[in-house]
Amino acid sequence: MKYLNTVITGTGSYTPKKTVKNEAFCEQDFFSENKRIIPSTGEEIIQKFNAITGIEERRYAEDGMNTSDIAGFAAERAIKDAGIDPETIDQIILAHNFGDVHSGHIQSDLLPNLSSRVKHYLKIKNPNCVAYDILFGCPGWIQAFLQVHSYINSGMGKRFLVIGADTLSRVNDKYDRDSMIFADGAGAAIIEAEESDEKRGFISYSAQTDTFDEAYYLYAGKSNNPYIDQNIRYIKMDGRKIYEYALSKVPLAMKLAMDRSGFDIKELKKIIIHQANEKMDDAIVKRFYKLYNMQTQVPEGIMPMSINKLGNSSVATIPTLYDGILKNIYPEHKIKKGDLIMFASVGSGMGINSVIYKH
Repeated sequence: MKYLNTVITGTGSYTPKKTVKNEAFCEQDFFSENKRIIPSTGEEIIQKFNAITGIEERRYAEDGMNTSDIAGFAAERAIKDAGIDPETIDQIILAHNFGDVHSGHIQSDLLPNLSSRVKHYLKIKNPNCVAYDILFGCPGWIQAFLQVHSYINSGMGKRFLVIGADTLSRVNDKYDRDSMIFADGAGAAIIEAEESDEKRGFISYSAQTDTFDEAYYLYAGKSNNPYIDQNIRYIKMDGRKIYEYALSKVPLAMKLAMDRSGFDIKELKKIIIHQANEKMDDAIVKRFYKLYNMQTQVPEGIMPMSINKLGNSSVATIPTLYDGILKNIYPEHKIKKGDLIMFASVGSGMGINSVIYKH
């Protein structure tokens, strides 16, 4: 019996060189949601922030670089890693949230779409290589992966370039403590159809969108500082509601994908989860194992973390972390041929998705 598998054949990422440590925010004035200045010292705010999120530093894109630029760099590296001719790519799917926001400007630039800009950068002439963007919040790269799997199984394509990229530093409100979470980055993968005697690659998934009460947990809002232009919109979030939502919903979605796979949870080697908040991610994984009555048996090293040094780069976090593990950037974590891993994410919408993947 032959299986038609959806497999990742190459990965690449781009991490901006500009490092911003927590100490850089010591002299920053922060305001609360009710527009009042927060009286705590910068040191106190940073210490509390680090204790909750685990973030010590983050990366920002250099002036003159945009989301489409760093997406192109990551794409180039994934193509080289896969050893393919870019002219043979059937589709380029780029997941992002805000388009290109040029340094020093406040507008989102989305014309042409970012995937077309990446195709132009890669100098791909093939008109049958279709390029388009998707907006699905932080889970966007995984959602693109789901689309690719569907296209492969329907016979509508064999080779895809899937990118996740964001420059959240360009859309955050520096007077909001939450702004310290956000970062920039890009990750990419070549995903292909492969016939094989064994089932591997994409195994199973789960996906959902909750909007009845949850649609605006992440939104575009005014600056917390009442003394600056209130017509400009920045990325905003209700952190407490997101935390509670993630803890109650994400473990169940992860379990659904795991159960659909037909594998035993004890066979799972790594959980590549969206790097949003270290404490939240740790609680999600513990609750996931608790659903299998394994709350005291969470495997050591099951959840690699990059947020402490890279911050939350939204849709880029999962492909960047995955590429980093494969490229030995995180030598304490290994993924070997045949290993069963999980990708999982949660983000604006609110959306959740998860994929079980056999390497």
